Amino acid sequence: QVQLVESGGGLVQAGGSLRLSCAGSGSIVSLNVMGWYRQAPGKQRDLVADITSGGRTNYADSVKGRFTISRDNAKNTVYLQMNSLKPEDTAVYYCRFRSPVFANYDYWGQGTQVTVSS
Repeated sequence: QVQLVESGGGLVQAGGSLRLSCAGSGSIVSLNVMGWYRQAPGKQRDLVADITSGGRTNYADSVKGRFTISRDNAKNTVYLQMNSLKPEDTAVYYCRFRSPVFANYDYWGQGTQVTVSS
């Protein structure tokens, strides 16, 4: 089992910044993909960004150039630096740890609210 604890959400004005963190504990495999997803009210949960254990990153088009994902393998922690925030970034943000090899190794955090006011 893997436990994921997110932190860093909150309320910020448009143009501001927030940094999300997600710390994993338990049975962390070395080969994994860490990612951030978000879900706005009435919408589906979508990928924001993810990063492989080798450091390769992938971003949604809507956040490219504004958000940066990074990870600390020694701490089993993934970060999401969010700059130039827009009201449309308002959502619950979830972290996800998954294995690219084992389909049943797929864990989600509890979510953290990010609200961007105009």
